Amino acid sequence: MYFLTEYYELYFYSFFILLVSSIILLLCYVITLKNAYTEKNYGYECGFDPFSDARNPFHVKFYLISIIFIIFDVEVAFFFPWSICIKELMFFGYYTMFLFLFILLIGFIYEWKKGALEWE
Repeated sequence: MYFLTEYYELYFYSFFILLVSSIILLLCYVITLKNAYTEKNYGYECGFDPFSDARNPFHVKFYLISIIFIIFDVEVAFFFPWSICIKELMFFGYYTMFLFLFILLIGFIYEWKKGALEWE
């Protein structure tokens, strides 16, 4: 019995969330108009027809740009924790982050010089 009385607020909020979400889903199903033309409901994906063959060749530049994006996105993921604990890290934290940025800068300059960022 102790277990039930201690967590009654959690049970209440869980039940309330399930109830509200169920009501919203039911209302969406009841209120929406039924359209026979179902192709209008599909998303428009990056300028490509969603009903065409999925095996279209992509230009290699798409892959190069995506790899560059992933690399610099990981850089931002390293910046957030570093910026939070910058006072505790002192000189070592500055040194390692600037070394990391220097390596990324060298890679970016290399990509730029090789023409990976130029669309032909």
